[in-house]
Amino acid sequence: MRNIRTLPIDRITVAPSLLAADFGKLNAEIKRVTEAGADLLHLDIMDGHFVPNLTIGPPVLKSLRPVSNLIFDTHLMLSEPLKYAPVFIENGADHITFHLEADNDPAEVIRAIKAAGATAGISVKPGTPVETVYPYLDDLDLVLIMTVEPGFGGQSFMADLMPKITALRREIRRRQLRIHIEADGGIGAATVETVARAGGNMIVAGTSVFRHPESAAQGIAELHAASKFL
Repeated sequence: MRNIRTLPIDRITVAPSLLAADFGKLNAEIKRVTEAGADLLHLDIMDGHFVPNLTIGPPVLKSLRPVSNLIFDTHLMLSEPLKYAPVFIENGADHITFHLEADNDPAEVIRAIKAAGATAGISVKPGTPVETVYPYLDDLDLVLIMTVEPGFGGQSFMADLMPKITALRREIRRRQLRIHIEADGGIGAATVETVARAGGNMIVAGTSVFRHPESAAQGIAELHAASKFL
């Protein structure tokens, strides 16, 4: 299985969000961002309950897995991650991030993810204090800080959330852990420096990659360039 732990912590890595792709030609879209320099692929899974939107399910992951060697960074915006995480892993997810605000016990979800052979991450919505993640850090590979309200792509970046990233990076360093800090929402050339300076090293980017006015390669290059601010 492809492993998110192999990706560097000390430079910006880019996870294009499939939510912004042309769903009529997903295989071609994945090929396009892979050739453009994507480090992994972000898959937003929404259930219409935890967030007010519906996206893709396990059969789509299963159909995409044979055509891509990228890490499938799978973000479960679901009320019951404990029930569905093993199903997504079985169908091709390499990494599962679930929400702290979901219905299940976070420690139990982490155990289930790891038992199924994937790496585990926790995400928090903008209004959730980042300190609520701290009890689980020793067992995590990634923490995802939402810089928009989860549910829809194309939203504006919330710069006032950067102190959460800074506090989290400080705590990770204090404990001498190796955990990716991923940021998701409204991030492009104009906002990535702010994220990097705060301590975020992994960028989810939808519109700024798939719909970049020049090319996906240019969009990814602009994000990678912020590595100097880490």
